[in-house]
Amino acid sequence: MARGPKKHLKRMFAPSHWMLDKLKGRWAPKPSAGPHKMRECMPLIVMLRERLKYALTYREVKMIVMQRLIKVDGKVRTDMFYPAGFMDVVQIEKTKENFRLLYDTKKRFVLHKVVKEEASY
Repeated sequence: MARGPKKHLKRMFAPSHWMLDKLKGRWAPKPSAGPHKMRECMPLIVMLRERLKYALTYREVKMIVMQRLIKVDGKVRTDMFYPAGFMDVVQIEKTKENFRLLYDTKKRFVLHKVVKEEASY
């Protein structure tokens, strides 16, 4: 019997608001322990690879995050599985873009672009 929490997440059991393809692979990224619950967050890897299309692979996302280019709520995050949640501001230094995570009418996450002044609070 395995001890401790599960470290893997099958794609079929990933939250539907991440909008991952069912047939694109077997595994989904499992968010790290953090300020938001697994069912109420989106890992940075899903955001950068699936939503914003800044990377095509796991390796590319890792390079982006390890260059310290991503800030969540004004703090640099180097964990690509960091759980960003509702009303969090994600800043990308190189492109000078700011996004706020909001829900749409169907309870799916939407990355809403915000200006720099609004991203500060």
